[in-house]
Amino acid sequence: MKTQKTTVGAVDKEVLSFTAGRDVELDVKLIQADCIGTAAHVTMLSKMKPAILTDAECKKVIRELKKIIALADEGKFKIRLADQDVHLAVERTLTEQLGDLGKKIHTCRSRNDQVAVDLRLYAREELLGTLEEAAALAAALLAFGKKHQKVPMVGRTHMQPGMPSSVGLWASAHAESLLDDCVLLVSAYELNDQCPLGSAAGYGVPLEIDRELTSDLLGFSCPVHNVLYASNSRGKNESIILSAMSQVMLTLSRIAQDLMLFTMPEFGYFTLPDELTTGSSIMPQKKNPDVIELVRARASKVKACELAVYDLVKGLPTGYNRDLQDAKEPFIEGIATTRACLRVLSPFVEAIAVNKQALKDGFTPDVFATDRALELVGEGMPFRNAYHYVKENLSELEKIDPAKALAKKTHLGAPMGIDWTLLKERVTAVNGIVSDERNAIAHAVEKLLSTK
Repeated sequence: MKTQKTTVGAVDKEVLSFTAGRDVELDVKLIQADCIGTAAHVTMLSKMKPAILTDAECKKVIRELKKIIALADEGKFKIRLADQDVHLAVERTLTEQLGDLGKKIHTCRSRNDQVAVDLRLYAREELLGTLEEAAALAAALLAFGKKHQKVPMVGRTHMQPGMPSSVGLWASAHAESLLDDCVLLVSAYELNDQCPLGSAAGYGVPLEIDRELTSDLLGFSCPVHNVLYASNSRGKNESIILSAMSQVMLTLSRIAQDLMLFTMPEFGYFTLPDELTTGSSIMPQKKNPDVIELVRARASKVKACELAVYDLVKGLPTGYNRDLQDAKEPFIEGIATTRACLRVLSPFVEAIAVNKQALKDGFTPDVFATDRALELVGEGMPFRNAYHYVKENLSELEKIDPAKALAKKTHLGAPMGIDWTLLKERVTAVNGIVSDERNAIAHAVEKLLSTK
């Protein structure tokens, strides 16, 4: 049996490789979070009575943590297989630089609460970035819709022509869907905004630690109250966040599907710029909407990430279980995929060309049937009688102007009743939340590390 010496004892090399899994690679994304979490923890240890660390020792540790962050920013901090993960890599480095002082930093915490706080710090930044990017796409859709609000477009049900609609209604519908998705993202952010640090292995510790202090130092709204739930929330929290991400992707997938349909030559409603399409290896003329096809596909990928975490967690007994390690990869991947899709779609929306003649040519007399039936109701005819009259006299609808039909739809939320100001204010509100939270986090972290 070949063993490898590690911080937590000698481990069989095969077992070490198997249990470390992909953490050596994935944890690169958590280096800064782990250092910030450690800075808060050692600061709290220095404030205990009696103190575990002196103020001078605390400052030494934080100074070394800042060096690790700087190395990580340059891609020079290495997590070794013998470290197993970022937590022991940071502890090893601190011990190498500070000797016995580095061995004190793990007092009153476990890798269980350490990884939990790392993932929440990571998720906090990622959620704010997702909100910002979702708001940017919603704003692009609103700008596009407002510009073309009076352009008639056939509204469809069952993919068949239904009633007069507009490009503005189509675009603002997807924008409003994204803004509702932002509500879910904010809810996920609020649930994530609780600090699990100090729960240790999930059962507390016999020393008088100050969990509220570490929470405040890290800029969280509060600690997760129950230490056992702080442990049990691992995986559940990731699943909640991925659920919100999958709703964003649901909206993006439907936008992508519409764009694929409406840019087909048979429709020709919209045209995508050449630089946002790709070519064929054999057909010289092709301009393929590969990007939006992949957005549609990746909606399923994000949902699969959510379900992977959910299925992993649903059967776990109370307390930490190593199964949770395998939630990390789909969690990181699901967030990254969602953000990439949001970023890539905004240029599409901004660059879409609207073909007014093709949109007008899509109207046939029957598209006006429902509107005409309702006009007859307004003149006193019972609706079912009007329904059958119009159905039997569709030829009377041949000369209706789509623009004039559209102009009559002025009630709240109808094609000519979109409250553009309201929707823009919702975008502004999302950006305001992102700005406020980022400022508060930056203030807390700068104070903790005594640095910008």
